[in-house]
Amino acid sequence: MMTPTTDSGTPAGSANQLQRVLKARHLTMIALGGAIGTGLFIASGAAIAEAGPGGALLVYLVIGLMVYFIMTSLGELATFMPVSGSFCTYASRYVDPGFGFALGWTFWFSWATVVAVDVVAAQLVMAYWFPDSPGWVWSVAFLALTFGLNAFSARGFGESEYWFALIKVIAVLCFIVVGLGMLVGIIHSGDQVGLVNWGVGDAPFVGNFATWVGVAMVVAYSFQGTELVGVAAGESENPRRNVPRAINHVFWRILLFYVLAILIIGLLIPYTDPQLLRNEVGDIAVSPFTLVFQHAGLLSAATVMNAVILTSVLSAGNSGMYAATRMLFNMAVDGQAPAFFKRLTRGGVPLRALLATTVLACLCMFSVVYSPKAVYIWLLNFAGMTEFIVWLSIAVSHYRFRQGYVKQGYDTADLPYKAGLFPFGPLLAFVLCLLVTLGQNYQAFLEQRIDWIGVISTYLAIPLFLAFWIGHRLLRKSRWIPYADMRYYGLEQERGANPVAPSR
Repeated sequence: MMTPTTDSGTPAGSANQLQRVLKARHLTMIALGGAIGTGLFIASGAAIAEAGPGGALLVYLVIGLMVYFIMTSLGELATFMPVSGSFCTYASRYVDPGFGFALGWTFWFSWATVVAVDVVAAQLVMAYWFPDSPGWVWSVAFLALTFGLNAFSARGFGESEYWFALIKVIAVLCFIVVGLGMLVGIIHSGDQVGLVNWGVGDAPFVGNFATWVGVAMVVAYSFQGTELVGVAAGESENPRRNVPRAINHVFWRILLFYVLAILIIGLLIPYTDPQLLRNEVGDIAVSPFTLVFQHAGLLSAATVMNAVILTSVLSAGNSGMYAATRMLFNMAVDGQAPAFFKRLTRGGVPLRALLATTVLACLCMFSVVYSPKAVYIWLLNFAGMTEFIVWLSIAVSHYRFRQGYVKQGYDTADLPYKAGLFPFGPLLAFVLCLLVTLGQNYQAFLEQRIDWIGVISTYLAIPLFLAFWIGHRLLRKSRWIPYADMRYYGLEQERGANPVAPSR
C-alpha cells in the first residue's frame, strides 16, 4: 500500500520522502551553472554561423531578457509554494488541471530528451580524442554515469552539480580573459581581430527575421536549465531565503557568461568558419571555445577546454536526469502519473521514476542508425521547443497567480519574493515565447522538398502538449480555475510550513 501524501507532493507521516538537503551554495551553483552547458559551449557556434555575430548577440540579448522575466516569475511562485516538480503544480492550481497535466508530461519528455542530447554530445566531444571509436559506447558510458550520480540522494546530486558548475564557471571566466587578451593584443593569435570579422560576408547581421527566430530555438536550448531552481526548491533547506538569492544571480550570469562570451567569439572567429557547427556541414565541429584557444596557439589549453566541455555535458545530463525524475515523481504523487513512480528509496530517491527517465533518454541510441550530428540536431530542436512551452506556461501561471492573489484581497507586500515589472514581465515573456514557438522552421514548408524529419523534430512538442491537455479536459472534465477558487494559504498549512497568513 502506498504511503498517503499531502497536497504538495510530500508523503505524509513517513520519513521515506523527498528530503530538504540542498543548501544555499547548492542552489546558487545550480542557478549559476544551470544554463552553462552544451548550448553555450557547442550550440553557440550554430547561432553565430546562422545569424552572424551581430544577429546572434541580439538574439541572445532578447532571449536573455525573456528568461530573466521567466525566472523572476518562477521565483515568486517557488518561494510562495516550494514543491519539487513545481511547474505542473502551479499550472494546475492557477490555470487548469489539464494544463498542469500537459505541462508536467511535456516537461518530463523535455528533460529526458535533454539527457539524450547531452549523451549524444558526449560522442561528439569524445571524437576529439578518439575519432575512430564507436560513438554509442560513449553514450552508454555517460548515460550509466548520469544514472549513478542520481541514484543515491539529492545531496549527491547537489554536491556533484556544485563542482561541475564551478568548473564551468571557471572555464568561462578563463575563456573571457583569454579572449579579451587576444582582442587587446596581449595574446597574439596571428589572425586579424577587432571588428574585422564583423565585416565578413553579410556580417554582422546575417539572414532575416525568420533566420533569427530559428536561431532563437538554439539559444533557448542554451538557456535551458535556468528553471531548475524551481524544481530544486522542494528539496532546499530554506527555499524562502535561498531561492530568491539563486534567482538574483540569473541576470548577471546572462549578461556576463552569454553576452560577453558570444561577443568575443563573434569578434575572434568569422561566422563563415567551416568548423562552426552548422546544419549543412558534414563533419561535426569542435566547440567555438576550443577554436578560440587554437587560434591563440594554445593547443594544450584547447585540449583542456574540450575536457571542460565534456564535464559540462555530464553536468547538463546530470541536471536533466534530476529534473525529469523529480517531475515524474511529483506527477505520480499528485495522481497525474501512475502511482508506481512515487515509490522512494530510503535515501529519498524516486528510483522508479529515475529508471523511466533513463529508458526515454535511450533516444540517444538513434545515433547508431543515423549520424550523431543529425540526432543531436533533432533532439536539440525537440528539447528547445518543449522548453519554450514550459517557459510560456510559467508566464501564464505567474500572471494568473498574481491576478487571483490580488482579486482575493491579499497584499503583494506579504509575498516572500515579489517579481518586479508585473504584469509587463510575464506578458513580454509570453509574447516572445509564442512568437518563437509558432514561427519556428516555418520556411521548411516553402521549400520544394520538405525535410519532414526536421519538421517533426521541431514541431512534435506542440501536438504532444495539446494532446495531453485536450485529453485531460475530455476525460477528467477539467476547466480553467476561476480567480475566486484559487488556493493560497491552505496549501502551505497542509505542508506544515507554519507560515504567516497573508493579510487581507
